[in-house]
Amino acid sequence: MKILKLLLLPGMAAMVAAAFLWPRPAEGFLGESSRIVFFHVPCAWTASLAFLVAAGYSAAYLARGNPWHDEIAASAIRLGVLFAVLTLVTGSLFARIMWGAYWNWDPRESSFLLLLFLYGAYLFLRAAIDDTVRRGRIAAAYALFAAVLMPFLVFVAPRVTASLHPQTVINPQGKILMDTPTRVVFFAGLAGFTAVFLWILSLDARASRLVRTARERAARASI
Repeated sequence: MKILKLLLLPGMAAMVAAAFLWPRPAEGFLGESSRIVFFHVPCAWTASLAFLVAAGYSAAYLARGNPWHDEIAASAIRLGVLFAVLTLVTGSLFARIMWGAYWNWDPRESSFLLLLFLYGAYLFLRAAIDDTVRRGRIAAAYALFAAVLMPFLVFVAPRVTASLHPQTVINPQGKILMDTPTRVVFFAGLAGFTAVFLWILSLDARASRLVRTARERAARASI
């Protein structure tokens, strides 16, 4: 495990360098704008993965009442919100190059913004409740509710009307139309961003656990 962590930094550095130097720019895109896909799509994937992880641990918390599960769910959503913001930022940069404006109210832009608001509300909800048990239960229920809406916002809503957004990675025929360099860098980005998420999640959840333990000790000492 330690070896994988040590390889993460040089691996991500190699992926970033390869994204700019190895694949040729895709046809039909202005300048080098197609290279944003190596960062934009992994960010969107990681955000979705984080929200699914949060849903899983939220369900576990409701079933078992283990505060560790609630802490991991909260950490996952915090990271999911971060990667969702990065998704919108990279998408806006692409929109500025291709369509002349950072924001165009495209269905895919708008639906992902709603997804960000949906999970941003989770963080405000947690901050508004002081009782840890009540906060955990309400937050877990909300995370499961949001997880039900997420597939609609990510996959269904963007396809209801015409979109400026380029064809997704997997085309309607179910094929991935990429040359070898593009494919290698793209999937390396997915793997690298996933590894970064899991590593930060473990650190954040561990820190939350230490904070909870310190508070419990302080509470016992004050009795």
